[in-house]
Amino acid sequence: MATNQSNSGNPRVDLKYRKKKNAEEMKFQVISFGLMLFLTLVAFLAVWNEDFGGWYTVPFIMLLAVVQVIFQLYYFMHMSHKGHAVPSLFLYSGLLVGLITLLTFVTIIWW
Repeated sequence: MATNQSNSGNPRVDLKYRKKKNAEEMKFQVISFGLMLFLTLVAFLAVWNEDFGGWYTVPFIMLLAVVQVIFQLYYFMHMSHKGHAVPSLFLYSGLLVGLITLLTFVTIIWW
């Protein structure tokens, strides 16, 4: 998503630009919300279907959860916009520490 800012000094041009960008942003949010609802429905159907075993259903639901977290971060929390470098750094650092901690505990328990 390109973020070309218009600062022409003309209030009408700037207002049109902001309206266009807001409409585009709202379109992305509605699409991602629809996709998240669809992914939730797919997760419920995977649990409801008795043909899938637990060894297939649990990783599948975890994958859907990761996809939904990515949608929420980038579209609902506006992490795709400029100026969010420091929050992104802290977010990804926390994720890295959490994954290393999880890997450590799994390794300690299994070995």
